[in-house]
Amino acid sequence: MQRKTILSLIVMVIFASNLFSQVEIGGYLQTDNRCRLQGDKHYTWNENRLGLKLEGNPSDKLHFYSELRLRGFGFPKPETLSNLQKLEKDDVQPWGLELREAYIDVYGFLLENLDIRIGRQRIAWGTADKLNPTDNLNPDDLEDLFNFGEKLGSNSLKATYYLGNVTLTGVFVPVFTPAVLPPPDWAAAFSAPMSLPSGMIVRNVSDNLILPEEKLAESSMVGFKAATNLFNYDVSLSYFRGRDDMPLVNSVTITPVDTMGTVDVSSTLTFPKMQIIGADLAGAVGKVGIWAEGALTIPEKVPMATTLPTPQGMMTQTSTTLDDKPYFKYVIGGDYTFKNGLYINAQYLHGFIHERGKNELKDYVVFRIEKKFLNDELKIVPLGGAISVDDWGDVKNSYGFVGAPEIDYYPSDNIELTLGAFLIEGKGENLFNRVKENDEVYLKAKVSF
Repeated sequence: MQRKTILSLIVMVIFASNLFSQVEIGGYLQTDNRCRLQGDKHYTWNENRLGLKLEGNPSDKLHFYSELRLRGFGFPKPETLSNLQKLEKDDVQPWGLELREAYIDVYGFLLENLDIRIGRQRIAWGTADKLNPTDNLNPDDLEDLFNFGEKLGSNSLKATYYLGNVTLTGVFVPVFTPAVLPPPDWAAAFSAPMSLPSGMIVRNVSDNLILPEEKLAESSMVGFKAATNLFNYDVSLSYFRGRDDMPLVNSVTITPVDTMGTVDVSSTLTFPKMQIIGADLAGAVGKVGIWAEGALTIPEKVPMATTLPTPQGMMTQTSTTLDDKPYFKYVIGGDYTFKNGLYINAQYLHGFIHERGKNELKDYVVFRIEKKFLNDELKIVPLGGAISVDDWGDVKNSYGFVGAPEIDYYPSDNIELTLGAFLIEGKGENLFNRVKENDEVYLKAKVSF
């Protein structure tokens, strides 16, 4: 009933707002279906999405924007006859509603050159293509592992001051929001297999997240940025103080349940504090677009407590999950379009989203080659994806690869049909090798309005 009420109010607001000429309504309809290529070839993704965008300028000094995402997502899940009789039908056709963004811009606030933005907003920092180590004010949305760069909006206040050709930005996020993690069949990409003492057999595994207290000193985050253009290059320096949005294990308890070695394993996870000093640039050398971005992360130290059974009883061992030594992530990339229309985009990345600590940062090359045909109605991506290397001294046993070939067809304006696949291979301890049994083919359709 509550969902119906919310949806009815949204529809009423949209239709009422259409009466005012200064309000623009846009959006898209999209379907996305995916199927495994290995094993029993089961469906893994079933989504129908309606994205609605509402934007307007009631006056010269006021602007507003909002984006809603209504989607049917998942598969029917009725377990009893009563589930089939529910008026809401959410067991037969699961659905959800997300408020992606909703903010107000005030131009010339108190000072002529000062603008502020208040509300839920996406604050995108960095010049690299989707993989941005300086982009930390919004939590990651990793529901779709290969949708690089997807973020949630944050309830925040952003102030922007224009000082000649320099733009100064300050951001305050009062409440910490954790990242959305991948579904269970993809979660192994970001976590190494559990290692237990010899002879132990796991019965149950449980975990508990420790969110920061809802206090100014614990939950809030801030960011500052100065941007300008030097010698035809966009450059910026930034600073972030907040928390890692991905949880980190700080304690594990192994509890015996019998004399045969069967145990229950429970863990607690925390979101460590960190400071990040960043810099980026973007421009061109001739007709080649180039960019570079780097972030020096200064984390807080995260201790680790492991409680396990011994002949003397339960004992606790202490170690360190994350040291407080700074580490540096960076991206260097470029793109180029040849005279025949062939487009190439490539980036070298040191340190992926989930990697922390100097000795844990891996190397990646992300690339995409595409060519358009038939007056741009057909786009073919014969080669796209990413390569990872854990150990350059033993590449053949420490690599990962995901290929993402794709065909896009545009039968008319604002319509896009896509057929593609994710083909994964690897060896060693890297994120691609852990999910190499998850090859998929997908079919998507999108209409924008």
